[in-house]
Amino acid sequence: MTTAPAPRPRRAALLRAAILPAALAASLVLVPLPVANAAGAATPAPPAPTEAGSLRIHDIQGATRISPQVGKPVTGVPGIVTGLRAYGSSKGFWMQDPNPDADPATSEGIFVFTGAAPTVKVGDSVLVSGKVTEYYPNYSGGSQSVTELSGPAVTVVSSGNPLPAPVVVDTRDIPGTYAPSAGPDGTVDSVPLNPEKYALDFYESLEGMLVQVKDVRVIQATDKYNELWVAADRQDQRSKRGGVLYESYREPNVGRLMVQQQAPVSQQPFPVANVGDELTGTTTGPLDYNAFGGYTLVAGTMGTLKDNHLQREVTAKAGERELTIATYNVENLAATNPDAKFAELAQGVVTNLRSPDIVALEEIQDDNGAKNDGTVDASQTVAKFLAAIKAAGGPAYEWRSVDPQDGKDGGEPGGNIRQVFLFNPQRVSFTDIPGGNATTAVGVTGTGAATALTASPGRIEPTDEAWTNSRKPLVGQFSFRGQKVFVIANHFNSKGGDQGIDSRFQAPTRSSEVQRIKQATVEQAFVAKLLAADKEARIVSVGDYNDYQFSPALAALTKDGVLRDLVNELPETEQYSYVYQGNSQVLDHILVSPEVGYAKYDVVHINAEFAQQASDHDPQVVRIKP
Repeated sequence: MTTAPAPRPRRAALLRAAILPAALAASLVLVPLPVANAAGAATPAPPAPTEAGSLRIHDIQGATRISPQVGKPVTGVPGIVTGLRAYGSSKGFWMQDPNPDADPATSEGIFVFTGAAPTVKVGDSVLVSGKVTEYYPNYSGGSQSVTELSGPAVTVVSSGNPLPAPVVVDTRDIPGTYAPSAGPDGTVDSVPLNPEKYALDFYESLEGMLVQVKDVRVIQATDKYNELWVAADRQDQRSKRGGVLYESYREPNVGRLMVQQQAPVSQQPFPVANVGDELTGTTTGPLDYNAFGGYTLVAGTMGTLKDNHLQREVTAKAGERELTIATYNVENLAATNPDAKFAELAQGVVTNLRSPDIVALEEIQDDNGAKNDGTVDASQTVAKFLAAIKAAGGPAYEWRSVDPQDGKDGGEPGGNIRQVFLFNPQRVSFTDIPGGNATTAVGVTGTGAATALTASPGRIEPTDEAWTNSRKPLVGQFSFRGQKVFVIANHFNSKGGDQGIDSRFQAPTRSSEVQRIKQATVEQAFVAKLLAADKEARIVSVGDYNDYQFSPALAALTKDGVLRDLVNELPETEQYSYVYQGNSQVLDHILVSPEVGYAKYDVVHINAEFAQQASDHDPQVVRIKP
């Protein structure tokens, strides 16, 4: 039985783990396999090769994801250097055999992990001796492996050689079916590659090889790690504004590729692109795999950015008799954040959402943010946001919330995120009913027109196991033009710990879904109780549910028709509020009870598709006539 050595960190992993919630960061364990030897001691470097050995790169890669030579030393493997990674913690180079075999399943490229800035140059013809390893960027999270040569000794035979022609990756070649079925061990590791049938097999058969995309559309904006996503396949379902839509578990989009670059940004700026922009011309580099994006083109040559001038949306103006209710995940907003973040978020509320009557905010942190000292009060955070809204020309909002127990609601440690209601007292009134606190469950009293909450604001079943280490729904009772309206602000548990759609486990396990189904079931029961007291109750449930419109959690929440999910009433190409791994998808929702017949709903795209973001979520707003 092979024992894993201490993890070897990757550049992206080191950068990202520092800002991820602890629960998610803990899932990003990096496990290189196998170890150098049983004692865990480093294997001495082999002697520099003087002649080509008997094995070629395609022999090492083999026709499955796991090398038939894994754990073995190899000598004198020939190749042409096609790319360098000279910065970060995963330094090394890619090389490729210019004389391929006839098997489309066996890659001709491989990464050579040097651990230090490589001394070879692109175009060098080299011989490499080393050990064949399978590196899992996120082993516990289900990532696939990367076949590598580690502990190498390298001999440069000649320089200035032409590079092998890149494989063009486009609609003609990418299979329409995403992933093969797992083998007996539950993974696809040992399943023979079928690159003509499955997209994941197609990419795996090109691991480490030079690939090229041409005139591709950007489907996820440039992020702070200098990465973006492009659509290599033009047949994936396009969104209205240029992304690709994630529409079901059964049919993941097959043409999504992350693009990084080999050169450090200090030497070569990375293109700052929004969704719908294009990389014109050719983008070429080795095909890699990483824990945060799956298959990744690491560009040595980058296409030219064409700006298609994506604009931030402004929602339609509401009528005098329309009540407007919005939801906005403001991404860990704390009083300690820069004024610029508050100003940008406030501008979104005032200009793009047109100052809704009620705004449910998610991820409002306590006053000192991530400082973990027992503070739970968020009055300074909210006051700073209200002032920013007023400065942006918005109304003098008032607010209500319930402070959580310290450390009990998940999110960034010490942050104590919670939901908060803002409301414009010139348009709507809040019905204050005492008794709401972190641990007391809100109930329903009265019947018919006398139906009311036992506490407003209050929390729905805060001690139920469904909400362990997760945000509890905040419910408030409002009055608009003499009509009672119940609003529930939600932030269900995150997808942290789920296996990715490109996982070696197929189908991937969505472990976090279990808790969201429980949460949805608890809330559905509360809504049903309100409707049992008053079948004409006007209920609006809003927020970040961390799940899709087609998910079991949303099915549980809408069971028996107590709520309807308004995102399903949008045109299909507009159904998204978040972009992840190149997929435009729904995480945020607004749902209404049957009595709310008139509902004009809008996802206001101002963040998720842009490189410059006030938050990673797009806000939403609904106009109703109670």
